[in-house]
Amino acid sequence: VAKINPQAPLDKVCVLSCGISTGLGASINVAKPPKGSTVAVFGLGAVGLAAAEGARIAGASRIIGVDLNPSRFEEARKLGCTEFVNPKDHNKPVQEVLAEMTNGGVDRSVECTGNINAMIQAFECVHDGWGVAVLVGVPHKDAEFKTHPMNFLNERTLKGTFFGNYKPRTDLPNVVELYMKKELEVEKFITHSVPFAEIN
Repeated sequence: VAKINPQAPLDKVCVLSCGISTGLGASINVAKPPKGSTVAVFGLGAVGLAAAEGARIAGASRIIGVDLNPSRFEEARKLGCTEFVNPKDHNKPVQEVLAEMTNGGVDRSVECTGNINAMIQAFECVHDGWGVAVLVGVPHKDAEFKTHPMNFLNERTLKGTFFGNYKPRTDLPNVVELYMKKELEVEKFITHSVPFAEIN
């Protein structure tokens, strides 16, 4: 149980209890993109859109959305994505496409798919020397992460996060305040509302 601002509308802030806080925190608390940096977000579902929003709030200048479904790109533009890559549009690995677009690799990447290949791509697309990749998606229990050890020796960092490194009881009230101060636009994540009678 977390005590939040009593003025906060519960039909809006309820969506902060899982995916949105996870993606937002993955960017703000874990990836920590410096102002003006480049961030790649893999997977543009609710969690990925929140990661893009977090990168925007942190001050990233380029936010590249990576998704196999181009119909998600328009929505993602409203949440901070500046460019898009559909891996199906290229005949080379998407990490190479991103490296070419960004002069050697992105500064930060946030993986929000749970797909093991996307996790590897997210790690391999960050820049040598300072790149940080954050894994958010939950992989299949038998999945194995394979990459060349040189990717670590070249000073790239791989991190994982659960719930965006937020402690629910102490940190969720602050996320609600971000919304109350209009710094985080929760309405963008709500497509429609349905009464209980219409929920199976």
